[in-house]
Amino acid sequence: MLKKLFKTKYVPYDAKYIQLSAEDERNIRTITDDIKNYIARSDKASNIDYHTRDAHAKGYCALKAKFEILDNLPAEYAQGFYAKSGIHDAVIRFSNGASRVSPDSKLGLAQGLAIKVFDVAGEKLAPGEEDSTNFDFNLINHPVFFCNRIEDYAYISKLFLELPKYTEKGARGKAQLAFNWLTNYGSRLPTKESFKTFKAVGGFTTIEPKNTLLYDFHSQGVVRHGDYMAKIRVTPTKAAAKKVTRRELDVNAREEAIRPLIIDEIREHDYQFDVQIQLCRHLKKQPIEEITTEWKESDAPFVTVATLTIPCQDVPDDGHFDIMESLSFTPFRCLEENRPIGNLQQSRLKAYQIASQTRHKLNDVKRREPKSLKETFDKSFF
Repeated sequence: MLKKLFKTKYVPYDAKYIQLSAEDERNIRTITDDIKNYIARSDKASNIDYHTRDAHAKGYCALKAKFEILDNLPAEYAQGFYAKSGIHDAVIRFSNGASRVSPDSKLGLAQGLAIKVFDVAGEKLAPGEEDSTNFDFNLINHPVFFCNRIEDYAYISKLFLELPKYTEKGARGKAQLAFNWLTNYGSRLPTKESFKTFKAVGGFTTIEPKNTLLYDFHSQGVVRHGDYMAKIRVTPTKAAAKKVTRRELDVNAREEAIRPLIIDEIREHDYQFDVQIQLCRHLKKQPIEEITTEWKESDAPFVTVATLTIPCQDVPDDGHFDIMESLSFTPFRCLEENRPIGNLQQSRLKAYQIASQTRHKLNDVKRREPKSLKETFDKSFF
């Protein structure tokens, strides 16, 4: 009786968090149109000879990995993808979160970890890829996002794409960014929500400079976790973190400061992250729609459900550039039981799809989804 009384309760999954209104659909079309237009001119924006992603444009390296789902997980954690233990091959891409390809000193320290896990059974949500055997993660080294709702992202996304232009102008550019962000380009008075999102984007400037391998990476938004709802964190194991000898990062020391730190470590030793789930226990403390709000670990602990191992491997100095540019990652290449939820996250379904299709078409590269590490690292595959 006492065990039932004091048993931890988790908030059940609610399908209302994936519903979209007609206005949401209109705003999603605005967002995807902006993405297509930016990618079409991304070569000129970065002064390069190829077209990039609209975010995470600069890849640092693509690496071979192993993703192991642990055995004997508690029932509330063994949900969907994590219900069956086992080891899967995977490929990962480390990247910078900015929309430009530039020297590291100009891009900020928001960095991404994308993971593609192979040989995962079950129907996937990505349109046209229902039979895919891959499962993707899109994570970043900051616990919160800078926007909560599709209606706000419809104009904030334009600002994000042009952030480098604002920062290049120094104090004047920052003032202009603040005005446009808070007032939707002068079309309205600042609101509580606009102040909240502007504060959230400022949080990215507080990221500590260090070797990419030492960061925690977060889903930022919420995902369905079978019967429940959760956030995801990928964090270095203590043993792995101790192996890193190149710990300090100085982006002003040389044009390419971040990539060598990662590659040189992986050339010398393996590395491992814990993949963790943070289940929602209380909607007021862990809101689903307010992804500018961090879920405190004291309110909802992270529990390790899998490990991500990067074996020691030979990596070219360019970090497998061609492979990085050919790969696509989307958080909707997943099972229904593990889908992204929340209003803003639903816009990612079409955004990622349109971005990938546009980029591959403009670069005249076949848009193909590899089914194994062998295909991924076979340059003739794409």
